[in-house]
Amino acid sequence: MEQGVTQSVMIAELAWPEYDRQVKGGKSTVLLPIGALEQHGHHMSMNPDVLLPTAIAERVARNIGGLVAPAISYGYKSQQKSGGGNHMPGTTSLDGYTLTCTIKDILKELARHGVRKVAMVNGHYENSMFIVEGVDLALRELGWEGIKNFNVVVLSYWDFVTEEAIKEIYPDGFPGWAVEHGGVLETSLMLHLHPQLVDVSKVVDHAPATFPPYDFFPIKPEWTPASGCLSSAKNATAEKGKLLLDVCVQGISHELSVAFV
Repeated sequence: MEQGVTQSVMIAELAWPEYDRQVKGGKSTVLLPIGALEQHGHHMSMNPDVLLPTAIAERVARNIGGLVAPAISYGYKSQQKSGGGNHMPGTTSLDGYTLTCTIKDILKELARHGVRKVAMVNGHYENSMFIVEGVDLALRELGWEGIKNFNVVVLSYWDFVTEEAIKEIYPDGFPGWAVEHGGVLETSLMLHLHPQLVDVSKVVDHAPATFPPYDFFPIKPEWTPASGCLSSAKNATAEKGKLLLDVCVQGISHELSVAFV
C-alpha cells in the first residue's frame, strides 16, 4: 500500500484476502447499517435512513478497528405515527418476514467467514423488532451448527444523543423522537454529511404532528401532515448535525469497546 493511503473499513471495497485476514479468528467487529427507502418531506432525499447509520458506522469502525458491511437499504413498512405511513409515494418497504430472513442470512454468512462480533446500526425505527427476530433466529441456527461464540449488539443511533446535546439542539423544547421524522435531527445530520441532498428552501414549517393513543388500520391518510414530515426542520443546521454526529460516534464507539471485551 502506498504511504499515506488509508485502508478502507468498508467491506465491499476490500479484496477478499484482506477481508479474510481481518475477520479470521473473530478479530474484527463488523458493523451492519440497516435503513429504509422512505420519504423525508419535500426538502430531503429518501435515503437518510441508510446514509446516516452508514456514516456513523464508518466512523465508529475507524475508532474501534472494525469493518462496515454494505447496508441493508430497505426496511420494514413505515408506520404513520413514526414515519408518516407506508402510503406515501416513494416509500418502498419489506414485509417483516423478508427483513427478518435477510438479517438472519447475512449474520449466518458473516459467521461463516469467521466474524464473531457484529453491531447492527439501525437508522429506521420500524426495523427494531425484526432486527431482534433475525438475530434470534441466526443465533439459534448457528447454535445448531456448533457456533456458540457469535455475539451481536443491536442499537439505534439516536439513542446515543445525550441530554446535553438535546438541550443545545432544541432550545425551545424537544418534541420527542416519535415525531422527529424528517425533522431537526435527520435534516441537521444530512446538512452536515450530504448537503447536496437537502434543500432547506423547501422545508414545510408546521407544528409537531399529534395522534390519538392508538393505531388505526387501514390508516387514515389525513392523520399524516401533508409534508410527510412529523415535525418541522426549520431549525436544522449543519452545525447541529456535526454535534449530533460527534455525540453518536463517541457514544457508540465507547459502548462497543465495552460490550466486546
